[in-house]
Amino acid sequence: MEILRKEEIHTVKDIYALPEGERAELIDGKLYYMSPPSRVHQDIIFSLSRKIADYIDSKNGSCKVYLAPFAVFLNEDDKNYVEPDISIICDSDKLNDKGCFGAPDWIIEIVSPSSRQTDYYKKLFKYRTAGVREYWVADPDREIVTVYNFERDTMVEYSFGEEVPAGIFEGFSLRTE
Repeated sequence: MEILRKEEIHTVKDIYALPEGERAELIDGKLYYMSPPSRVHQDIIFSLSRKIADYIDSKNGSCKVYLAPFAVFLNEDDKNYVEPDISIICDSDKLNDKGCFGAPDWIIEIVSPSSRQTDYYKKLFKYRTAGVREYWVADPDREIVTVYNFERDTMVEYSFGEEVPAGIFEGFSLRTE
């Protein structure tokens, strides 16, 4: 007779109990440890977030741009905690000093070798079901940006260097270099 091991279910308390400097995300009670980002990863985050924030400011918009590490509590439970690379939140009622409670309007993840499966599959499902309006996956290795517009139920891939339209901001597009 084979004995099945019960998988341990983690909570947000386990995230806050991690040793100093160690980062992880929590998806459906499972911890996903995060490695430090590469220089290219950081360059892309900075470039995109700066362009998005400048656009919002130019329109006197109320949306806010937050960079990782920034806590997003997707569901109303203690088993889901993510730190998207870039989160754009337009509803200030979702924000408090701990982070965002509920789905950001737009999330951008920059793929690293250790996050590939999580970014393309697990987070795609979680973000869609939580109510994120738009999700971008920028993949420096493939030089592709995959755009999931959940409101329109579309998925389009763009090459780095192409203008990528932002679905939540009409008339605004970004180029990933």
